[in-house]
Amino acid sequence: MRALACRGLLALVLGLLAHGPAPVLAGDSGLKRLTLRSEGLGWEAVGRVDLGGRGFCSGVLIAPDLVLTAGHCLFDRAQGTARDLGALRFRAGLRDGLAVAERGVKRAVVHPLYAEATTGRAGQIRYDLALLELETPIPAATAAPFLVERLPARGQEVSVVSYAEGRASALSLQRRCGVLDSRDRLTMLSCDVTFGASGAPVFDLSGRRARIVSIISSGGEYRGRQVAYGMDIPPALAELKSALTTGRGVILARDAVARRVMPRADHRAQGARFLKARRRD
Repeated sequence: MRALACRGLLALVLGLLAHGPAPVLAGDSGLKRLTLRSEGLGWEAVGRVDLGGRGFCSGVLIAPDLVLTAGHCLFDRAQGTARDLGALRFRAGLRDGLAVAERGVKRAVVHPLYAEATTGRAGQIRYDLALLELETPIPAATAAPFLVERLPARGQEVSVVSYAEGRASALSLQRRCGVLDSRDRLTMLSCDVTFGASGAPVFDLSGRRARIVSIISSGGEYRGRQVAYGMDIPPALAELKSALTTGRGVILARDAVARRVMPRADHRAQGARFLKARRRD
């Protein structure tokens, strides 16, 4: 992938250097495939967003009829257009071909600032969020939605649950990874998303129930190890919900193909993008 070129994202990396080495969490765990039905209990609200035969992203229910995912998943980079929502399917808890529930998408909204060509690379990550409104709700008894909270402080432990290239048929869980840094709504994580996982939810598991604290936008390399980039969700989510309520920027299933947008970032369907964060001494 291309070398990191955005000043805003580079500032996040250089900020880490200014604060000293990013904390290495010795307890970072590897990815575990949730193969057995019992292993997927509690994670049913995390699903795969199939993009009409053009790849997939991860997504997560935050309400019975609302899926939170990465904004870039709704754009067809080759065509420069919004995807046809009629072709999208959310497959909750998908495991080896079977989902606990499947729904089409009737409306969607990408954060209003994400599609702004002037936001640059950092802005693309900071606002890389979208809400999908499902055709019909998925009962909470089938897949209980997750609450959203602020990201924990630097050095704290988080988890990530995702689908990705090479492991598309079942969820994988990384129970322990860490917050390397967070500022200006941007965050760097030590989570393993090397092969994709756009839209994958990042969780804080310290309470009685997991809470979503970030969404994976892209990945990169920092000091010889893979890292993930995401965002602080609550401010952007409030703006997304407002847009969905007022209709500002809402994409409807019947007119999605006609809405032309030209975001600057690389929006490949197979998952998160990866950048080389070069250290400058």
